[in-house]
Amino acid sequence: MPRPARAAAERRRSRRIIDEFHHLYPAVDCALEHRNPFELLVATILSAQCTDKTVNTVTPALFDRYSDPESLAKARIPTLEKLIYSTGFYRNKAKNLKAMAQALVTRHGSKVPQTMDELLGLPGVARKTANVVLGTAFGIAVGVVVDTHVARLSRRLGLTTQKTPVAIERDLIELLPKDEWIWISHALIWHGRLVCDARKPRCSECTLAKDCPAAKELTA
Repeated sequence: MPRPARAAAERRRSRRIIDEFHHLYPAVDCALEHRNPFELLVATILSAQCTDKTVNTVTPALFDRYSDPESLAKARIPTLEKLIYSTGFYRNKAKNLKAMAQALVTRHGSKVPQTMDELLGLPGVARKTANVVLGTAFGIAVGVVVDTHVARLSRRLGLTTQKTPVAIERDLIELLPKDEWIWISHALIWHGRLVCDARKPRCSECTLAKDCPAAKELTA
């Protein structure tokens, strides 16, 4: 197949995948339980190298004790470590949470900022966390959240051949219209949890299999 025709066929295949995701997950949202942007920011920091399910078991007690940036900024590190121990890397996370809250209080009037640059200036906040907060809390599409599920599924489905989160995000941004950037990460994450498992993907149950290069290899 000539190169232009191959590229066009790939675009059509990718669009069929996205359309099927719309059918499967028309209204999905972040699985991290939160009531406001501050709680979402805290929960997302805790979710690094940890499942959302575990974070959701930790945050009720954490938010009961520290319900706003002011209280978290004054938290004792040993107390924080004990509350978030099960999320892993608890020492670094405790330091980052306290420093992040202090930065919110001193630099942002105790409000979670709504720009990528300001969020990236907060301790413990990298691009993935900033994208989660901007998209979920504020509906601001700056980029695409790339976590382990999004990275795995994007490669399996042939939406990217890249390996780094930044490069994968760039490919997804080029592939999708801006109004799909926030939604697609949630859809990919939910499909990764429900169907496309890291170790044992259930290709026989997946309606995306007919357009999925990985499924064709696994079932050959």
